[in-house]
Amino acid sequence: MNQPTHDARPLSGASDADMLIDEMDAAAVETPKIVADVKEALEARQRERLLADLAELHAADIADVLEQLRTDDRRVFIGLVGADLDPDVLTELDETVRDEVLASLRPEQIAEVVKELDSDEIVYVLEDVKQEVRDAALDGLEASDRAAIEQSFAYPEYSAGRIMQREMVWSPAHVSVGEIIDRMRATDELPQRFYEIMIVDPKHRPVGKVALGVLMGAKREVVLETLMSELISVFNTDQPQEEVGRAFNKYHLISAPVVDEDGRLVGVITIDDAMEALDEEAEEDLMRLGGVGDESLGDAVARTVLSRFPWLVVNLVTAVLASLVIGAFDAAIEKVVALAVLMPIVASMGGNAGTQTLTVAVRALATKDLTTANAMRIVGREALVGLMNGWAFALIIGVVGYVWFGDIALGGVLAAAMVINMLIAGLAGILIPMGLERAGADPALASAVFVTTVTDVVGFFAFLGIAAALLT
Repeated sequence: MNQPTHDARPLSGASDADMLIDEMDAAAVETPKIVADVKEALEARQRERLLADLAELHAADIADVLEQLRTDDRRVFIGLVGADLDPDVLTELDETVRDEVLASLRPEQIAEVVKELDSDEIVYVLEDVKQEVRDAALDGLEASDRAAIEQSFAYPEYSAGRIMQREMVWSPAHVSVGEIIDRMRATDELPQRFYEIMIVDPKHRPVGKVALGVLMGAKREVVLETLMSELISVFNTDQPQEEVGRAFNKYHLISAPVVDEDGRLVGVITIDDAMEALDEEAEEDLMRLGGVGDESLGDAVARTVLSRFPWLVVNLVTAVLASLVIGAFDAAIEKVVALAVLMPIVASMGGNAGTQTLTVAVRALATKDLTTANAMRIVGREALVGLMNGWAFALIIGVVGYVWFGDIALGGVLAAAMVINMLIAGLAGILIPMGLERAGADPALASAVFVTTVTDVVGFFAFLGIAAALLT
């Protein structure tokens, strides 16, 4: 693998750091101008000008530029740049745009690009392409590297085996510091990024690790066994990436070994990949709470419509259910027209309160902060929060109802319905995602619809039911 490259300009003090920050700020400010320059180069089909515009940009900035271009412009971009595209750009692109870029490259161009990447990055880039394109891209790798990549594709998607990198430095415990340093200097297969040396036993099972900082601070004759620290986490290849990211975050890991079913070391996961996995899981939960799945801004209109339509249908059904509740009290509404004006307030407040609780609950379930051990305490806490908020807003809205319509009984009905719905909202927001998880469903995907339905139905039923009993 290629050796890592470094900026030749050293950061020798605060002034250099300030200069670097200024350069980053300037780059952010210049992004629209860069996009405009790139578009002009594309319109004129000026390859050299395009490459000059991109030469000083980081791979992530080039990815931003590509994502802001139209589909036709991206095709021209790839046609001009071809295999000269920085390989790291592919790892920074939004998934939809990346697949579009890969579709614009010839298989031999893809092969030329991906062979510069680490194994985990190759898997990430090629996991969604057609099999024939993947095979053609992997043809450019050495046989051993290709076999390793194909093995990674055999592991479950979103697992430790998919995000691990096979490039790593490992050693038996009896090797000296000098020997391992000489071995690393003699090879041209060092990973581009690594932070720790994995120590293995005779069966190639990880037993410890040595941080590079510790290694470089020791004398050459010191044996690695005396320097190694214990392994806090060892992951199986089929372990979900969400668990990996959570462990890295919890134990402040820099890297961790991955083992096969026999416990043998097959790869390592580094902090950048673990945090990216954690970020993906958090983003997935957020998107699912909104009922938009894995949608991105790069998706075509048709795909976006199809991904949102089913959940809008579900919302339509729940809205009809709430309307049926209202229809059951049409006589009360005809007698007291003010009910029609005030009833959305109760349902809306309950919906917002339920969403607040739901957001906290889904995130706590994802991070394993909410478990069977503390479930009853958390449910009680949310019920109490809902009840206290309900009394507070009941007082406010009761006064508003009385002042607005001059009817103290109407204000009392409004206040009572508010207390009931806010309490139910708190309970629904915590119990529904817990119930869905226990049933094996993703609480982030379906909870919002159920919570909204409960707060709407209960809100309308409580308000109109009490009003029908007391005011008509």
